[in-house]
Amino acid sequence: MKHILLVEDDKALAEGIVLVLRQNELSFQCCHNVKDAKKVLDKNSFDLILLDINLPDGSGLDICRGLRKEGRMDPVIFLTALDTELHEVTGFQAGADDYITKPFSLAVLRERVMAALRRGERRQSEKVAASVMKEGPFTLDFEKQTFFMGDREIILSRTEQKLLMVLMKNKNRILERDTLIGRIWGNDGEFVDENALSVTIKRLRDKLETDPRKPEYIQTVYGIGYRFQINEEEPS
Repeated sequence: MKHILLVEDDKALAEGIVLVLRQNELSFQCCHNVKDAKKVLDKNSFDLILLDINLPDGSGLDICRGLRKEGRMDPVIFLTALDTELHEVTGFQAGADDYITKPFSLAVLRERVMAALRRGERRQSEKVAASVMKEGPFTLDFEKQTFFMGDREIILSRTEQKLLMVLMKNKNRILERDTLIGRIWGNDGEFVDENALSVTIKRLRDKLETDPRKPEYIQTVYGIGYRFQINEEEPS
């Protein structure tokens, strides 16, 4: 079920839109002014927002700009009687995904809505894929901050996560100690105790390796640094 917020002060038009689109397994929440829309958006995210520009207490443009300023990417389609090229450009500059001028065909609106929902699904899939790294038996989800070895979840500290991420991104490559310290502790690296990296490596090995004394994955390259070894024939 996809959830849509409809912000439209013309209640008859709002009812017509809901009537036409509800058959597509879409659920609707309706608002008729900026104040109510902002209250709803403060507590909920939506798969799509259908947004009138001219509202009794303000502009839908400001709602859209506010969402984008907060970093929210809820897809937005403007529904408006403002039909000049300048108005349309302003709508897209505010962060709209589509711009439909009134009067419009409800059949055309339905197709534009379904197209926007499909684009949203693709963006979400790409975002999820980009946040997940898989190497060998390991799966690291940066967004959820979870780590699995096979089906077993392993709890890592924030520093351990950062170190493992760098190692996984550079699998089978030797990384010097100074490089790792700079990547993990950044500008504070020069003030970090020289044993901090060794301690973090040991903690990771204790959690990941069958025999931490003979590491299979996090290998020491003596005199240089470390290497995250993944055999290419292992599933990744």
